[in-house]
Amino acid sequence: MPHNLAGRKQSGGDQSDGSGSAAKTHRPKSGKTSEENDKKILNKKLKDVEISVPIVYGTIAFWLGKKATEYHSHKWTVYVRSATNEDLGAVIKRVVFQLHASFNNPTRIVDSPPFELSESGWGEFEIAISIFFHADVSDKQLDLLHHLRLYPEDDSSAPQSTKKPVVIESYDEIVFCEPSEAFFSRVQNHPAVSVPRLPASFNFPPSGLLIENVHERKRGDTKDHPLSQWFLNFSEADELLKLAAARQQVQAHIGKLRRQLTLTDGQPQHSKPSPGQ
Repeated sequence: MPHNLAGRKQSGGDQSDGSGSAAKTHRPKSGKTSEENDKKILNKKLKDVEISVPIVYGTIAFWLGKKATEYHSHKWTVYVRSATNEDLGAVIKRVVFQLHASFNNPTRIVDSPPFELSESGWGEFEIAISIFFHADVSDKQLDLLHHLRLYPEDDSSAPQSTKKPVVIESYDEIVFCEPSEAFFSRVQNHPAVSVPRLPASFNFPPSGLLIENVHERKRGDTKDHPLSQWFLNFSEADELLKLAAARQQVQAHIGKLRRQLTLTDGQPQHSKPSPGQ
């Protein structure tokens, strides 16, 4: 389900000195005033525009095999990544993972991509994930929940393997309504972000005013990540194939039920004898 996050709204207006006089006092411009003007430019909104950021969040858990102990039977990694494994640093500022209270320092803060952390343990639990965005993106955080699973869901009695992990991932889309011009300018050509086309006459703010310049950030994509071979594919083509396969299964099930119903209707009906016969 897409999450709609509206950008920060700011109201502006002329400030009066309270004297009631029509005359205005001219004051020298200060550095603070210049910063306020830059901030207004950065937070200028694009009406009727939406930016979509597809993300994936989940866990990958490995059984430790002979190295397993009573309290450390699995090693696992929890993460938030781009659905296309691109760098999300242009959108996300930090991610906070809230682990079980039994862990040392259960509140883990990751300030740079890739947004992930690894731990070891023996139990399954809910991990709270809070995503925080850059100032020109949104001042609202996004809170998610993910269940850490260590054992295969299909057959828990089957022997575990140290080579094949348990992978649980969820796909979602973050939708930013009326984004700031600075945010739009920074991600208009970003492969992990879906943005609409604007008129050619549109003038973006000077690059010097951008809060975060994506070209100056260290790449944090997960294409060459050590766990990338286990990442699930959430492309539109794969989703269409899954829907087509599910539709075929439903149609086959309907056909089977119809055949059973036809056989039932074709069987002779035996009347029950009345009392006394």
